[in-house]
Amino acid sequence: MVDDVGEAVIRPATVDDAEQIAAVHIASWREAYAGAVPDEFLASLDQGARAEAWRAQLGDAERNEIRVWVAEDPEDQHVVGFSSLGPSRDEDADRTTLEIHTIYLEPAAWGQGVARRLMRTMLEQVPDGARVTLWVLASNDRAAHFYRRHGFVPDGIERLSTYGDERLPEVRYVRG
Repeated sequence: MVDDVGEAVIRPATVDDAEQIAAVHIASWREAYAGAVPDEFLASLDQGARAEAWRAQLGDAERNEIRVWVAEDPEDQHVVGFSSLGPSRDEDADRTTLEIHTIYLEPAAWGQGVARRLMRTMLEQVPDGARVTLWVLASNDRAAHFYRRHGFVPDGIERLSTYGDERLPEVRYVRG
């Protein structure tokens, strides 16, 4: 585990990172969404399936417009977090609108500045004047606070997303 945020290495993800990204993804979901998302849904998350999806996405980098970064502990090359940025998937988005698709950390890395470094890395890739959006589970106060600190504000658009047998509200945040 990275003890000092200055030690974390942020770099583009490769196919070889897929397994570790999947592990971080699931661990983060299970911790962040406990009590907000059905327990059965969180328990059903499959690391092998998630890793295969990441391998497919990272392996098709030439055609894929989504850029993925990992935060890595330089001592053991262990992935402690990841993020991704790409074209917006929203119906009302124009072709220049970007979306932060993911930003997740191992729970042990929370509060150490790693997410801030991943966010800054993504935002450095955004062209001047471009709009950036992201979606937050309405009950995820920790994430909403993090995004507000980085200049994102809710724009009044909400949606319901399915998690197992439940549909839960998500709020869109926008910057730019």
